[in-house]
Amino acid sequence: MDQGDDGDGQMANADYSIRIAAGIGAFTCDEWNGFSGTTRGDTEAGYNPLVSFAFLSALEDSGCAVRRTGWQGHHLRLETAQGRLLGAVPCYLKSHSQGEYVFDHGWSDAFERAGGRYYPKLQSAVPFTPVTGPRLLVGKGEDQDAVKAGLAAGLKMVADKLGVSSAHVTFVQESDVATLEAAGFLHRTDQQFHFFNEGFSTYDDFLATLASRKRKAMKKERREALADGISIDWLTGKDLTEKAWDDFFAFYMDTGSRKWGRPYLNRQFFSLIGERMADDILLVMARRDGRYIAGAINFIGSDALYGRNWGCIEDHPYLHFEVCYHQAIDFAIQRKLKVVEAGAQGEHKLARGYRPVTMHSAHYISHPGLRNAVADYLRRERREVERMGEYLEEHTPFRKDIGDLD
Repeated sequence: MDQGDDGDGQMANADYSIRIAAGIGAFTCDEWNGFSGTTRGDTEAGYNPLVSFAFLSALEDSGCAVRRTGWQGHHLRLETAQGRLLGAVPCYLKSHSQGEYVFDHGWSDAFERAGGRYYPKLQSAVPFTPVTGPRLLVGKGEDQDAVKAGLAAGLKMVADKLGVSSAHVTFVQESDVATLEAAGFLHRTDQQFHFFNEGFSTYDDFLATLASRKRKAMKKERREALADGISIDWLTGKDLTEKAWDDFFAFYMDTGSRKWGRPYLNRQFFSLIGERMADDILLVMARRDGRYIAGAINFIGSDALYGRNWGCIEDHPYLHFEVCYHQAIDFAIQRKLKVVEAGAQGEHKLARGYRPVTMHSAHYISHPGLRNAVADYLRRERREVERMGEYLEEHTPFRKDIGDLD
């Protein structure tokens, strides 16, 4: 790869080039906002705040996603020979597999036991964020298919030129899987649980779609969660004060330290997103005896609410379910959002009205032996994910027929 300021590489097509940017700051805000899906008000592609310039720059500017933490920016810029920006890939050179939520530890262990070197690797993702969104970013008005094909081929080329073991595109949109497969990537699937707003006007409209026994259990759970004088506040926009962030960060650190040992996000990150994208954020905060005791952070897209982190400093029965899942449904119905994505894993979400959804990722493995082994594993894993999805769909709490109504 020919080297420039950050490392430039010419694509096979002489009309285009791929450049590597060492940080989101190598793009201007206007350049990034020129990609479909990255800006509020994008009526055609929709808006995903987690691939916005504000969110990704906050991760880097706060020091959460930088070389020191094992997330070295290697963002791809696809440009014409004249230097016009056509598309991009948010991408990082990773020295570990933490904070990704699509687990490849078994692949790395096997490869290194066989004498290979798995790290560093390339990771196209939003750090610490298991949310599907655009990864092959295309400028508005450009030829979507052609630019995406160029980005997929460019990502593979960069992996080969750098000599890394692999390149991974995680939580990719299903519509982009075929493009990545055509470029030599392997397809992987996994499961999450999402709530779908079927035009509900109220929470009771949603409850009416549940089986009678499940409906009664849901009502009881919500009552018990708010016992002991607990109330709920929704904070967004100007309500996101530094005091609110101090409270939420205390919850995040307390719960994250017990679950993971070292939470990924620092206090500065929350201040930065509060400054840069306050209207895209919902904090659901639980209050008791005049102080906040628990909370969950969500991000608001044009069609979806994305649930991310939760924490608490007091334990109360069912409070986690209320703050993270029930309140998110309430908010989505009020705002007429179509979907609530409640984060990674968690079959307990099924009983709260969330349905199983297949997630997608794509993986380029450079070593033929490892590639063949991973391909065989993924074929079997996809069948199991499909089988499990069908099983879980049969066990949702929704009414099977109208005769189940009270």
